[in-house]
Amino acid sequence: MKNKKIWITTLMVVCLVLKPTLIYSAQAEGAKQGSISIPVTTGLTGSGNSAKTFYLDLPSGVTGPAVKAGTLKYSGNNSVVGAITVENGKIKVTLKGNVKDETFPVQGTKSGFGDPFVSNPGNSIWRYADGRRWQINDYKEDKGYNVSYNKNADDYGTPSAVPPKTTVSTKSDPVSPSAATWYKKDQTQVPYSSVIQSSIQLNPQNLIGDSGSVSVKNGKFVITYTVPSKLNRPEQVSDSFPKGQWVEGRLYYVTLPYYFNAEAKVTSYSYAGSVTFDYSPPDQATLNGTATLEKPSPNPIKLEGSKVDVKIDVKGELLGYTNSSNIEEWVFYAKEKDSSAKADMKKEYGKMLTASKSFDFQIPASRVTSDSFKQDYALTVIIRFKNPVITKTGTITSLEQKMEVSAGVYKKDNPVSYPSVPNKPTKPEGKPPIARISAPKYVKAGSDMMVYGGNSSDPDGYITDYAWGTPGAEGGIENTARGYVWYTRDKVGQTFPISLTVVDNDGLIGSTSTEVTVIEPIPSATLEITGSLKQNRKTTLTNSSTSPTRFPIIKSKTQVTISAVSGGTNADIKYSGSLAELESKDVLFRKPGKYKANIHVENTAGYGADGEITFDIAPDEVPSVYFDVAQKMYRDPEKGNRAIIQITDRSFSTDKDTLNRRIWEYRYDSNNDGRFTDENWEIFNNGNEINPKLELTQVGRYEIRLTVFEEFGQPTIEDYVTEADRRSADSYTDSIKQALVERTVEIDNRAPEVDWDL
Repeated sequence: MKNKKIWITTLMVVCLVLKPTLIYSAQAEGAKQGSISIPVTTGLTGSGNSAKTFYLDLPSGVTGPAVKAGTLKYSGNNSVVGAITVENGKIKVTLKGNVKDETFPVQGTKSGFGDPFVSNPGNSIWRYADGRRWQINDYKEDKGYNVSYNKNADDYGTPSAVPPKTTVSTKSDPVSPSAATWYKKDQTQVPYSSVIQSSIQLNPQNLIGDSGSVSVKNGKFVITYTVPSKLNRPEQVSDSFPKGQWVEGRLYYVTLPYYFNAEAKVTSYSYAGSVTFDYSPPDQATLNGTATLEKPSPNPIKLEGSKVDVKIDVKGELLGYTNSSNIEEWVFYAKEKDSSAKADMKKEYGKMLTASKSFDFQIPASRVTSDSFKQDYALTVIIRFKNPVITKTGTITSLEQKMEVSAGVYKKDNPVSYPSVPNKPTKPEGKPPIARISAPKYVKAGSDMMVYGGNSSDPDGYITDYAWGTPGAEGGIENTARGYVWYTRDKVGQTFPISLTVVDNDGLIGSTSTEVTVIEPIPSATLEITGSLKQNRKTTLTNSSTSPTRFPIIKSKTQVTISAVSGGTNADIKYSGSLAELESKDVLFRKPGKYKANIHVENTAGYGADGEITFDIAPDEVPSVYFDVAQKMYRDPEKGNRAIIQITDRSFSTDKDTLNRRIWEYRYDSNNDGRFTDENWEIFNNGNEINPKLELTQVGRYEIRLTVFEEFGQPTIEDYVTEADRRSADSYTDSIKQALVERTVEIDNRAPEVDWDL
């Protein structure tokens, strides 16, 4: 038991959903064997990856109840934590990661890989009122401070134009290594928390544009160079400096690039293996429906803001039947339970044995009027057949299954108290109730944990009372189907029982128990990127990190960086202010490409965590330009001998932006030589017309050109875009131009009408 506590204290559960593979082998009659592979996962870093809980999708044709108890087995090099179970239609297995420690050199830079910090130290050189003497300020390394002395000018002008050539020294303080972005040689970013502090060294580079020597003394740069250097700027002389006509202050400075070198130590975790099990396949057409609450997560969730988003995935799986061509349609319904509102309906017409749809709801803050709130949802999945299907009990034309899920919201940390369960007289002839507990296997110290007994049932009545036993926990649950408890930090590594006794309307009781292990209160470092994720559009980076309620995240220690991976550069990432103490930040990316954001958080319990997201910024595509115009028209004597050309624009934005400006032009082949390149364009419409008219009087050939301009179809950040960032295209540009014959119209006279009288 002692060894168990040692590793359990480092446990951090992370959920993964993996797709299954199914194999068969010889089994007892009526049974088959399934196997779900856990793909090899290596190089995971951070204490949050020291253990993982995998939720494995069951293979097609297998339901949770069909899996035979006691046959679930893990094969692989990892250690299994707890029991392998089937929960909510998935196989749940928690594995301890195989540990690998790696030490490697790293480089600390300003932002992107190879992007050095730059320092601009210098020396004050002041000219006296006589115009011929200069005061030289020089840093003396042995004394640790600046000294001043005078030198006569060596040029002949009065006032002297430049100070005499003098070798001087200056010092510069580097930034803190914690402000650097750290990279491996392969340009993989490494969190600062992994850098070995004692190994950090300053690495100055050659001066840019000047010559001189650089040394590092006591954590500072000492630069020796010659003034006048190439760079200088005016400087205000001190009040004590003599005044006069030729007094002038200058700061001569140099440009010193530098970065840090160090060693980093990273512990990584790896996972692999498979889970095998025996199951009994169905022997007739059966509909298996599952409803999974994907948001909020965790459920219940603490109310923050004006609403809580709810997302429910409803899945239907047809088992024991393989004639998919006989499927007419899948129908899915979802609604708030007991609501008078019409249910949301979605259909799937694909001839598939499995189909699913997602439904989105919201719980407004106004609805959460008490400390905790539960919203129930009623879900239904129906499959309809074209022709009746024969079953053991007759023929069917459809199958239907109803489900329910609940989304919980709470506002306070303290659990709700309820009256004690009263004693009741029993009815011996009744059937006892069945107690069921839903509770996590692991809970972080300081986190509110919901325990649920609402799935308890009574075969001949209903449940009236609940009695909970939660030794070791803070808080209590009294006579209610659900409640919240939590564990103090000194309980880490220990396992505690949770027991439930239910009473039915006949006074009979049923009991059951489970257990929960308390793990370290490690926060979860998570970032979310939302928005259109397109070049020059507004995206929002949100810190969605979580931590146990009683050990909140320390905002001042939150570190966030955004960097370019490919396509763009760090200079293309635009936002106002800083990312310090990030909660939410609007960001704009000037160029398309792959980018990533990293976050480091720490909580009041002293635990830290790192997270990373990688995302793609799509390019802003140019519009597609095309228009329809008749290739030949005639002048009409009844309309002033004019030809009226009707044009129809077919242009569109390939990435759903807005076409907000159109310029229509034409040019006339005046010398009838078959070429237009020697003619000038004339605008005949610039009013953003889709169906403009062009009136022409001269016989001959005309070329028409359309130029289309886009406006952003999605929100942007105006401070970082210009008019040139709005995409445009025209029908004449070489790369996308419309064929010449399609944009040319010929104007001719109508042939005369002849009438013969004999």
